[in-house]
Amino acid sequence: MSIGIDGVRVGHWTDPVGETGCTVLLLPAGTTGSYEVRGGAPASRELDALDPEKTVQTVDAIVLSGGSAFGLASADGVMRYLEEQGRGVPTPGGAVPIVPTLSLFDLSVGDPAARPTADHGYAAARAAAGEQVLRGRVGAGAGAYVGHWRGPQARVPGGIGYAEKRLGEVVVGAVCAVNAFGDIDDGRAEISFDAVAVLQQLAFTQSRAHTTIGAVVTNARLDKIGCRIVAQGAHDGLSRALTPPHTRFDGDGFIAAATGAVEATVDVVRLLALAAVTEAIRSVAR
Repeated sequence: MSIGIDGVRVGHWTDPVGETGCTVLLLPAGTTGSYEVRGGAPASRELDALDPEKTVQTVDAIVLSGGSAFGLASADGVMRYLEEQGRGVPTPGGAVPIVPTLSLFDLSVGDPAARPTADHGYAAARAAAGEQVLRGRVGAGAGAYVGHWRGPQARVPGGIGYAEKRLGEVVVGAVCAVNAFGDIDDGRAEISFDAVAVLQQLAFTQSRAHTTIGAVVTNARLDKIGCRIVAQGAHDGLSRALTPPHTRFDGDGFIAAATGAVEATVDVVRLLALAAVTEAIRSVAR
């Protein structure tokens, strides 16, 4: 299975011992991007540059990582890889790659000392040239679980999920690393009031072991404002697929990127993103 958007490649590094890793999406030159974070406890890097009012207009790669804030270091290796390819924003000191990064918390599973590093990010970027693995307990999803509210003994494995939606020539793909406090919702579940009761009892210092992060990529031509709107639609999809979503203990975030190959209205792309994210998250439970 591969992403049906020209120029977009996905690579992973998965720790061979601990349950952690990182996932890199390499993007074609000229790709625009923005983001939306709705969880209460995000771990992120370089998102401010994607704000529509900021001057940077292009994105070179997206990193999704385990390791909580420690895992943000994996972006250093991706920057090194891109610098070798001559990618980045031109500056008097050379090209500076733009690599927005989101991390989830997996430090409480496997080996807590196993964290994605710059070398691991570099390895994941190189791996993007090979087989496209888009589902499973790999990369950023290697140490992911869902149903954390049930406790360590009752939670179930999460991981990387992928789904793609098309309308004519417009394609939207969603890569999600699902490590949610709540449960995957197939659309028929009632709100878990047991989970709500757990939320009432938790202090912030007791539970930070969650977060669902993702990237939505489209071949549509959108500016940064359009990408922000698409990232908002991605969270709408998350809210359909996870119950409860966006808790104060999650750092739920999405980065949206547009390669600009075809014309499309932003509302169409947002709707396709909503559907793709919903399906990508639900695919983790299959």
